[in-house]
Amino acid sequence: MIIALAQLMVVLDATIVNIALPSAQRDLGISDGNRQWVITAYTLAFGGLLLLGGRIADLVGRKRTFVIGLIGFAGASALGGAAVDPGMLFGARALQGVFAAVLAPSALSLLTTTFTDPKERGKAFGIYGALAGSGAAIGFIVGGVLTEYLDWRWCLYVNVPIAIVAVLGASVLLHDSPGHPARLDVPGVILGCGGLFAIVYGFSEAESRGWSDPFVLSLFAGGAVLLAAFVWWQKRAPSPLLPLHIIKDRNRAGCLLTMMLAVIGMFGLFLFMTYYLQVILGYSPMKTGFAFLPLTLAIIFGSTQISARLMSRVQPRALMVPGMILASSGMVILTQMTVDSSYTSEILPALLLMGLGMGLTFMPVFATATAGVAPKDAGVTSATVNTSQQVGGSIGTALLNTIATTSSAAYITAHLTGPAERAAVTREGIVHGYTVAIWWAAGIMLLAGLVAGLMVTARPPKHEVPSQEAVPESVG
Repeated sequence: MIIALAQLMVVLDATIVNIALPSAQRDLGISDGNRQWVITAYTLAFGGLLLLGGRIADLVGRKRTFVIGLIGFAGASALGGAAVDPGMLFGARALQGVFAAVLAPSALSLLTTTFTDPKERGKAFGIYGALAGSGAAIGFIVGGVLTEYLDWRWCLYVNVPIAIVAVLGASVLLHDSPGHPARLDVPGVILGCGGLFAIVYGFSEAESRGWSDPFVLSLFAGGAVLLAAFVWWQKRAPSPLLPLHIIKDRNRAGCLLTMMLAVIGMFGLFLFMTYYLQVILGYSPMKTGFAFLPLTLAIIFGSTQISARLMSRVQPRALMVPGMILASSGMVILTQMTVDSSYTSEILPALLLMGLGMGLTFMPVFATATAGVAPKDAGVTSATVNTSQQVGGSIGTALLNTIATTSSAAYITAHLTGPAERAAVTREGIVHGYTVAIWWAAGIMLLAGLVAGLMVTARPPKHEVPSQEAVPESVG
C-alpha cells in the first residue's frame, strides 16, 4: 500500500495541474506561449532521467532511494505551491520530475522484489496497475475539486501530507537489500538521458512549432544520434546503464512497446475529453474531474477483479489483447460525438470500455516486464517500464493534438461561408478535429493489441517459490 501510494502521487502529478493551469496562469501572469512548461517541465525531467533513477536505485539500495525520492518530491511540491513567478513554478515542476525519476523505479523494483509468491504478486500488481492506469484520471478529479474549492496551489501542496505518510510507512514496513557496488556509467547517463530528453522535448515543441520546423527536426535527429551512440556504448561499457539483455528479451520488449502504444491513446483521450467537456459542453472544473470517475473505476475493476484473478491462470497476452480491443472499441464510440452529445448515452459507455480495457492491460504488462530479472537489474528494468509510459504520453499528447488542430483548421476553412456562422462552425470544427485524432488513437490501440499478441508469448507464472536468482535473499 505504501508503494502504491507513492506511485499514485507520481502518476497523479502528471495531470493534477491540468485543470488548475488556467488559474495558475492568471495568478502568475504566465503567457500562452509559456504555459505548456508547467506540464512539460515535469514530464521532460521525469522521462529523461528515469534510467538514471533506476540505476541509482540498484546502486544505493531501493528503500533508501525510495525515501529520498519521497522527501525531495514533497519539497519540490511545496516550492511549486509557494511560487511567486512563472520561473519559480517551472523550476519546481522540473525538480518534481527529477525526484519522480528517482522515486518511480525504486517503487516498482521494491514491489518486484517484495512480493515473490505468485498469488500475492498478482494482488500487488493488480493494485499497482490500477493506480498506474487510473492515477491520471484521479488527478483530474482531485485537481478539479482543489481548484474550485481551495486554490490551484493546493494541487501541489497536496503531495506533502501524502509523502509524509509514505515516508513513515516505508520506514516501518519496507525491507531492503543492500546496494550493488558498481561504477556509475557516466557516458551512458549523458547519451541515454540526453537522447530521451531531446526526443521528448521535440514532441512537446512539435505541438506549437509544427512537425517540419527545423528546430523540431534537429531535436529528433540529435536524439536519434544520441540514442544510437548510447546503444553502441552499452555494448562496450564495463558497467552499462541499461544492460541490453533487458530489452532483448522478447516478452519484455513486447510489453514495453504495448505500454507505450496504449499510453499514446490514453493521453490523447484525457487531452481531448477535458477540453470537450469544459469548452464544448460547458462543464465546471470539478464536474469535468468527476466525469472521468467511471473511467477510473473501470480501470480499477479491470485490474484488480479481472487481471489479478486471471494472471496466474492464463497467458499475459490473453488479457492484454482483449484489453486493447475493448479500449479501441471505446475510442471508436467517441468518434461519433458531436457538439451536443449526451454524456450518459454517448460518452459514458466509451469511458467504461476504455477503462476496462486499460485495466486488463496495465497489470500483466507491469508484471511480465519485471518478471525474472536479476536483483541487480530490478531498478533499471522498472525504470525502462516507466520510461515507456512517459515517452508514450509525450508522443500521444503532441501527435494527436497536432492531428486534431490541423483537422479542425481544415474543417473550419472548408465550411465557413460568412461571419454570422463563425461561432457554430468553429465549435463543430473543434469537435471534428477531436474525432479525427481519436480515430488515430483507436488504430494505435489496435496496433498495441497486435504487438502484444505477436510478441508477448510468456506463460502464466507457476505456483512455486521463485529461484534465488530472481529474488534477493534479504528481502523479507
